[in-house]
Amino acid sequence: MDFSSFLTSLGTSFIIFVLLMLLFTWLSRKPGNEFIYYPNRIVKGLDPYTRTTRNPVSWIKEAVSSTEDDVISLSGVDSAAYFVFLSTALTMLVCSGIVLLPTLLPVAVTDHSVHSTNTTSNGTFSELDKYSMGHIEERSPRLWAFLGALYWVSLVTYFLLWKAYKHVTEIRATALMSSEVKAEQFAVLVRDIPTPKNGETRKEQVDSYFRDIYPDTFYKSLIVTDNKKVNKIWEELEGYRKKLMRAETIYAQSKPIGSNEEVRPTNRTGFLGLCGKKVDTIDYCKEKISKLESKLESEQKVTLRDRQLSSAFIFFTSRVTAAAAGQSLHARLVDTWTVMNAPEPRELIWSNLSLNYYSREVRKYIVYFIVALAIFFYMIPIGFISALTTLENLTKLLPFIKPVVDIVAIRTVLEAYLPQIALIVFLALLPTMLMFLSKVEGIPTESHAVRATSGKYFYFTVLNVFIGVTLSGTLFGNFKDMKNHPNEIATILGKGLPDNATFFLTFVALQFFVGYGLELSRLVPLIIFKLKKKYLCKTEAEVTEAWAPGDFCYATRVPADLLILTVTLCYSVIAPLIIPFGAIYFALGWLVMRNQALKVYVPSFESYGRMWPHIHTRFLAAIILYQVTMIGYFGAKKFVYAFLIIPLPIISIIFAFVCHTKFYRFFQNTALDVVCHELKETPNMECIYRSFLPPSLSSYKFNIDQDGHI
Repeated sequence: MDFSSFLTSLGTSFIIFVLLMLLFTWLSRKPGNEFIYYPNRIVKGLDPYTRTTRNPVSWIKEAVSSTEDDVISLSGVDSAAYFVFLSTALTMLVCSGIVLLPTLLPVAVTDHSVHSTNTTSNGTFSELDKYSMGHIEERSPRLWAFLGALYWVSLVTYFLLWKAYKHVTEIRATALMSSEVKAEQFAVLVRDIPTPKNGETRKEQVDSYFRDIYPDTFYKSLIVTDNKKVNKIWEELEGYRKKLMRAETIYAQSKPIGSNEEVRPTNRTGFLGLCGKKVDTIDYCKEKISKLESKLESEQKVTLRDRQLSSAFIFFTSRVTAAAAGQSLHARLVDTWTVMNAPEPRELIWSNLSLNYYSREVRKYIVYFIVALAIFFYMIPIGFISALTTLENLTKLLPFIKPVVDIVAIRTVLEAYLPQIALIVFLALLPTMLMFLSKVEGIPTESHAVRATSGKYFYFTVLNVFIGVTLSGTLFGNFKDMKNHPNEIATILGKGLPDNATFFLTFVALQFFVGYGLELSRLVPLIIFKLKKKYLCKTEAEVTEAWAPGDFCYATRVPADLLILTVTLCYSVIAPLIIPFGAIYFALGWLVMRNQALKVYVPSFESYGRMWPHIHTRFLAAIILYQVTMIGYFGAKKFVYAFLIIPLPIISIIFAFVCHTKFYRFFQNTALDVVCHELKETPNMECIYRSFLPPSLSSYKFNIDQDGHI
C-alpha cells in the first residue's frame, strides 16, 4: 500500500465516523428511538433523556463526567473491570508514545545509510517506512535507542498492570461487601455426588452429609434434576401463552369502534399453520394452555422426585459459611463431593451441572484439541485471503479486472479497504463456533463460558491474524528470495515485519473509526427494531423483546481489543507511528463503550470482575509475544547486543506468576473478610431457595419439595 492509499483509508474512515456520530445525535433524539439508544436507563426506570442536548459531542461530556460508581450501578462490576482494562491499555500507549515518538522517529528518519532499493522486495520504499526500524542499517549503534524503548514499554506495562489488578480487587471486594442480600452468597454448588447407599434417596444423602458438617447454618438442599421433559412442556406452554396474548391483541385492534361485529383471529393446526383444521386462535390457545398446565404440574412432581442427578445446590443461613464451604475440601478424592461457590441463578447452564469429573476432563481436552486443529486449518485460508486480496495478486488471478483496477480512484479505495474488510468478515464466523465448544466442555455458568470463549478467540485471532498475516505477507512477497537464498530465510522474515506495518495501521484505523462509529450509531439494531415493530410485533411483550439490547458480548469484544493491543505493542518499536492509532482506538473505545454502558447494554450476568484475571493473563501474553518478536527482529538486524532482550520474557513470566499468586485466588473464591459484614435486612431463605429453581420448575401454583410432598 502506498502513502496515498493509507491517507485515503484514514481520511474516509474519519469522515464515516463523523457522519455516523452526527447520525447518532439526530436519531437518538427522535421520539420512538429511545428504546434503541437508552434501553438500559429504561430498564432501570430512569428518564432516558436526562442531561441530553442537541450538541453532537454532548455524549462525550456525559461519558467523561461519569464515575466508576455510575458504571457499576447501571452495568455492574464486570463492566467496570472492562473499563479498567481500556484505561490501562490507553495509559500504557500514551506513556509509551510520549517517549518513543520523539525519540525513535528522528533516529529512524535521519539514518541515510539505507538505500530505498535495498529495503523491500520490489525496490520501493514507502514514505511511512522511513519512520520505522526497517530504515535503520544493520549493526547500527542507533539500534540502542530501540532497545531502550523496548525496555521502557515493558516496564511501564508491568507497573500499570500491577496497579490495575489491585484496583479491580478493590472494586470486587467493595461489591461483595455490600449489605444487599445476594442469593448466590448463601449457596454453594456441589457436583460429583456419589451414589446413595442403604436405600437413601439422593436428597436424604445430601442433606445428612451437609447437616453433619454444618449443623448450625445448613438450611436446605436443591437437587439438580433432568429437566428435558419438563422444559419441553414449559416451552410449549409459554409459546401458547404468547400466541394467546398476540391473538387477543390482534382481536382488540381489529374490532371496529362502536360496532358489535366480531372478527376473531383463526389459524390452522397443521405444520407451521399452513395446513390442517382451521380453528379460532383464542379458544384453541386457551384449551391448549389448560391441558398443558395440568400436564406441567404432573411432570414437575415426577421430575423433582424421580429424576434427580449427581449435583445439588446447598443453602446456608450464613454467607460466611457459604463462602467457606465453597473453597473447602469436602472429600479425600478429587472426583467426589466437588464444591464451588454458587453463581448467579440467571447464568446457570443447567445441562452441564450433572456432568461428572472425568466427563468434564475428557470433554475439556477434546475441545482443546479441536480448537488447536481449527487454529491450524484456519491459518491456511486466512493466509490465502491476506495474500490474494492484494490488488497485485488479484489482477494475476483475475486478469479481466485489470482495466477497472487501473483507474486511480478505484485502485486507491480498494488498496485501502479490501484486505482489512475481507479479514474482518472472515473472523465474524468464529464466535458462535467457539461459544458452542466452550459449553461442550461442561462449564457450569455463562460467565465462565464467556471467559473460555474469549480466551480461545484471542489466541485464534493472534495466531491467525497477527502471526498469520505477517508470515503469509512476508512469505508471499519474498518467496523468490527465500528460494534463491534458503540460508537467509530468518533474515528475510525479519526484514518483512516493517512491510506489514501499514496493513496493521489501516486495520486499526478501520476498527476504531468505522467499528466504533457503527457501535455508537446503532444503525443495524435500529433498522431491525423498526422492521420487527412494524411487521412482526403485536403485543407489548413482543415490542420489548424486539428492542432488548443484550449485554456487552465480552466473548468477542475483549479478544478484539486484545488483538489491537497485541498488534500495537508488537509494532510499537518497529513502527512507532502505530502508537497514536492504538491510543486513539482505546480512547475512542473508552468513550463509546462508556456511553453504551450507561445507556444501552443490560448485563445478563454479574461475576464481580472475574473477567479481569483472564484479561490480565492475555495482556501479559501480548507483552511476551512482543518481546519475543523483538528478539527475532533485533537478530535479523544483526545487532550484537540483542541478547540483552532475553531477560524481558523471563521477567514477564515471573511477573505473571507473582500476580497470579498474590491476587488470583480472591477472584476464584470469595474472601471471608468481605462477607462477614452485617446485612441491612434478614435474608428470606425461602426466596433465595426458590430463586435457584429453573423456570420450568418454579411454578407459582404450588410449592413442592423433592421428597414429593406438596
